[in-house]
Amino acid sequence: MEYINKLVLAPMVRVGTLPFRLLAAQYGADITYGVEIIDHKLLKCERRIYDTIGSTDIVEKGTENVVFRTCDQERNQVVFQLGTSDAVRALTAAQLVCKDVAAIDINMGCPKAFSISGGMGAALLKKPDLIHDILTTLKRNLSIPVTCKIRLLNSTHETVELARRIEKTMVSAVAVHGRRVADRHRDPTNWSEIASVVDALSIPVIANGDVFEYEDFQRIRAVTGVSSVLVARGALWNASIFHPVGSPIEVVKREYVRKSILWDHDIKSTKYTLKEMIMHYTSLELPEGKAVTRSENLADIAHIYGEDKYYESINAKRLGVAVGSNHALNGT
Repeated sequence: MEYINKLVLAPMVRVGTLPFRLLAAQYGADITYGVEIIDHKLLKCERRIYDTIGSTDIVEKGTENVVFRTCDQERNQVVFQLGTSDAVRALTAAQLVCKDVAAIDINMGCPKAFSISGGMGAALLKKPDLIHDILTTLKRNLSIPVTCKIRLLNSTHETVELARRIEKTMVSAVAVHGRRVADRHRDPTNWSEIASVVDALSIPVIANGDVFEYEDFQRIRAVTGVSSVLVARGALWNASIFHPVGSPIEVVKREYVRKSILWDHDIKSTKYTLKEMIMHYTSLELPEGKAVTRSENLADIAHIYGEDKYYESINAKRLGVAVGSNHALNGT
């Protein structure tokens, strides 16, 4: 995993799942972050191979709840983002997934009350000793790259000093979201403060914030001096942002639907992502939005987007794989 001159899909709650990561990669994303998973959750999970669709799943024990799904196709570019507030717990959790991902990233920027109340996310920004403990523990014990994602602190000086402290742990890169904890999406990103971090470090810095079209990649590079850029909402609204030409949103939505079908994706997550795409351009009160809201399964979604035949062919292939596996197990 290299972090120089890369276009990167940021971690996004409920969105950064396998179908969407593969969609972003199809359009040119070099690195794709998964949804942040909390270490406590991972400690209740086990690793399974889902032969019927060819995925590797992290599943909650005693249930069929898939916490994280990946596949060989993205093995060299997917980053597993971990939420943690304890070095030992972080390592135990990371060891469950480290053979199936390209890198581990520690979330140090999430401002949500859930993360902060648990001492995770942005709460870590005030605990440099704990940051050092978590990152050095992972670095010593894992054979894959370790990175972290932070936000701006109260002053440029504080942000730079924390970044320097992080660099001493020998992590492979640090991503910097150009907003402070109290800031919200409507507040502009401070690209100039990211530039101060870039000037102070020798490891790669990945800039994050206010990238909404392909041309913004070059704009943020010019202002900050970074070579790699992380994009969230711009990718959610149209994953083809990673391509110089891009594709119409209708094409992108259909590609997402096909990937959701192919990887037997959770219907709630599929609907959530499609609705986010729809709302950016039109309204959920129009026919498409209403149909997605009413849909109960992937077959319904396939019908909305004219992918009935694709849905049927994928399920026929799965049935053939399952029958073949049963025959093999029975010796017939």
